[in-house]
Amino acid sequence: MNAKKMTTPIEKAVAAANAKPIEGAAKVRLEQNVPFGLAGTIHVLYLDNGLRILLLADRTAPVVAFSTWFRVGSRHEKLGKTGLAHLFEHLMFNETENLKAGELDRKLEEAGAETNAATWLDWTYYYEAVPRDRIGLVIDLEADRMARLVLREPQVKSEKEVVANERRYRVDDDVEGFANELLYKTAFTKHTYGWPTIGWMEDIQNFTPADCETFYRTYYAPNNAALVIVGDFREAQLLERIRRAYGALPRADIPPEDTWPEPAQLEERLVTLQKPTASEKVIVGYHGPALGDPDHAPLAVLSEILFGGRASRLYRALFIDRELASDIRGWPSTFRDPGLYEVYLTARAGKTKDELLAVLDAEIERLRDDPPSADELERAKARLELGGLQALDTASGKAEQIGFYDTVLGDPAGAFRRLEAYRRVDAGDVRRVARRFLARPSRTIVHVVPQPEQAP
Repeated sequence: MNAKKMTTPIEKAVAAANAKPIEGAAKVRLEQNVPFGLAGTIHVLYLDNGLRILLLADRTAPVVAFSTWFRVGSRHEKLGKTGLAHLFEHLMFNETENLKAGELDRKLEEAGAETNAATWLDWTYYYEAVPRDRIGLVIDLEADRMARLVLREPQVKSEKEVVANERRYRVDDDVEGFANELLYKTAFTKHTYGWPTIGWMEDIQNFTPADCETFYRTYYAPNNAALVIVGDFREAQLLERIRRAYGALPRADIPPEDTWPEPAQLEERLVTLQKPTASEKVIVGYHGPALGDPDHAPLAVLSEILFGGRASRLYRALFIDRELASDIRGWPSTFRDPGLYEVYLTARAGKTKDELLAVLDAEIERLRDDPPSADELERAKARLELGGLQALDTASGKAEQIGFYDTVLGDPAGAFRRLEAYRRVDAGDVRRVARRFLARPSRTIVHVVPQPEQAP
């Protein structure tokens, strides 16, 4: 006799959700189960219309974190239409065919939800955290604005004005925001990472409802989205509710990406600007690896050795030994394509760019010549591991990490893969990435100098 095939709880939940007669609704199918840490499992499912669903049960608190990740960011825009992805982050909180402006926020607030959204180069996402008995409301509201957003002239004009003011505040009138934008514009000559996510002001002001409608119908579709749901839920009820809300939404024809690889930078680029700042600032961008590059984790460890806390090399050199700087930071960009390793140095009054760069260059040369000590290496790896684990403390944190790594790398458990990669880094890896990425010809420098005082 053949043994009866065992059915897992998630398979039973899928079967129960599909058994409900919902007219026009796509069916749910289970694609795979992905281990998440020591005890968790992410269930990866799809609706037949292409909507990706990632479920992680977490019953430590009676809450559910729900996020919608769209595989669209400023990298998917065209010259002359920059900032559309970010504009939609605002438009999506506006009016739909079923809800007046402001009503979505009101309903979520009444349900006790925490909610927000974010857009960057590779992605856009919207999230809520709600008491578990209110998750059905969130599903209905999110499905409504995915398919029925109102994009007429009054709605578009109003949000364009909001975004234009945000650009003035965060970029045009902000020293670091302006300098960072200039860094990427100068470092990238071909790739779409060279323009800002918020968009150029002229493009923002010239958007039309037709531009918005085309963007919306292209990218805000179930086959370009993933729902990430973490918390205290019942799988069968949740999947049935998702089928009802999203199952009849049509697929979109997603165009192939149109990005150019960034050519190798062979000479250092230097841009100087005057801004109302108390002292000189230096922002350096070395061309670095994509997040999925095996050398990204070693570069993150290198960055911790240079900048991570009071025991780091550059904190000691710039703050304690020479008293040259008032603020220092380093960060390897976490993008799908190769980005920048960014370094921010703010001089103390009377100190100069050349003094700051001399110390930075000396410390980089040390790492290129000699590997770090065992103590430095272990301290840097421990700091990164602690930060990675802290990001997974809550249901919302888990949902964000799952959505981010799934969207950028196609790996919903990428946060744990990242921790494993940190643990494997050795001293030779750090020296190798210093030699591979931190060469002067491949860097761009933005030098900010204080504006001269105006005569009365």
